[in-house]
Order: sequence, then C-alpha cells, then structure tokens
Amino acid sequence: MQEKVSAVLSGHLLECKLLGTAACVLAATIYGLRWRKRWVILKRMEEEKKRREESERRMRKAVEAYHQQNPGVDGGKILELTVPELSEKLKDGTLTPESVLYSYIEKALQVNADLNCVTVFLNDFESQLKDLRERRVRGPLFGIPVSIKEHVGYQGHPSTCGLVQYLDVVEEEDSVIVKVLKKQGAIVFAKTNLPQSVLCCETSNPIYGYTLNPHNQAKGPSGSSGGEGALIGGGGSILGIGTDLGGSIRLPASSCGIAGFKPTTTRLR
Repeated sequence: MQEKVSAVLSGHLLECKLLGTAACVLAATIYGLRWRKRWVILKRMEEEKKRREESERRMRKAVEAYHQQNPGVDGGKILELTVPELSEKLKDGTLTPESVLYSYIEKALQVNADLNCVTVFLNDFESQLKDLRERRVRGPLFGIPVSIKEHVGYQGHPSTCGLVQYLDVVEEEDSVIVKVLKKQGAIVFAKTNLPQSVLCCETSNPIYGYTLNPHNQAKGPSGSSGGEGALIGGGGSILGIGTDLGGSIRLPASSCGIAGFKPTTTRLR
C-alpha cells in the first residue's frame, strides 16, 4: 500500500507541490485578513478613546474659563436643588442656564473619572445656551441639564450600542426625544454608557469599558441604562433619558438609589 501511494505521489509531484503552496498562501491570506480586521478594530477603538478624552478636555477648559469669569457662583448649592426648585430659579432669573450647566458639567467630570459612566461630552452646549438666550418663550425644562443614553440619536455622533461596527455611523440629525428636550428648553450635555447590544443587566462593552456603581465601586450600576444610573446617582446629572423594556431604567435606578420609571408612548410623546 505504501509503495502504491509513493508511486502515485511521485507521478504527481508537481501537482502536490502546487497544492501545498496554494494551501500555505490561502492560510497566510486568511490569517492576514483576520489580523488586519483586528488591527482596524483596535485602531478605531483607540480613535474613539481619543475623541472621548478630547471632549473631556474641552469641557474642563470651558468650566475653568467660566469660573474665572464668574468666581462668585456656588456650584455646590446649585447641585443641592431639586428639578422643581432648579426650574423655578431658572425661570425667575435667580440662576442662569450657564451657572447650572457648568456646575453639572464640573460634577459630571468628577463622577466620570471615578465611575466611567460618560461615553462623550457633547460639544454643542454653547450653541444650545445661545439658543436659550434668544428665546422669548421658556419651556418647562428651560435651562435644565439632561444626559442621554449612548444609543439615543444625537446629530454628529455615533449611536453604537457598544458595537464597534457602528462607530463610523454618525447620526445626521437628532432623535425625536432629543428634539423634544431641546424644544422644551433642556440642555443635552452628555451621552452615557450601556451594555454591548443593550440587552444586558451589566453596563460594559469593548468600546467604553465597565461602569461602576456610585455608592460601591466594587459593584456595577446594573443596566442597561447603567451609565445614566451611575451619573445621576453620583450627582453628575439631575435628569437623564434611558430606555426600558424589561427593567433597563428601573434596575439601574434601584441599584443607584435614584428615581426612574419605564417610559411609554403616553408618558413621553
């Protein structure tokens, strides 16, 4: 049998060599493609990390500049106010939208440094402030800072759901809920972390990492709106928008010690 196999192989030696070479080339190509795909993913994730860091730097500079120009503003007292109290003071002019926004941005930067709950600080806050100053009619959320869950559409930013494949898909316009918030006078200033593909009770994904609980950093904030729960529970936001099918707002609210409810078509429209 061995002699027969040897005879067959010797008769087709060239074909065997070509087949072996082709197999090696194919294997190298597959490996190369996989390596390149992984390299592209890692490179894109690194770019997103830099974008996040740049948004934080921009916010820190804005906060520093505001405090230099307004040294008498007591951000601590502003952060102690409830939404109704804050809304009343904003509408009667006791507080300005700038003083409230920068107080919350400063606190959000501190909270995010500890908990990793913000995916990006939104860079159009100044244009939102300008729009508020030019308005004659003040909506019910006039000057209230609001954070939103990462997959809520915001113009100029991706809504990845924690998936690398969506990092380059940039929203062309605001989602309906963001348009409504802005129309009512709210200032949307940050997007917050969520689980990969959203459907999970642990707030973690390969792009933005793991979010911690504001009351116990050995634990998580639950999910899927865990970034919102952590930011609000840590005092970095007073009002946030998440999503909820099976507890994605109610679970983080419970874990982070804040109030939350499941939105429906009759509650948010």
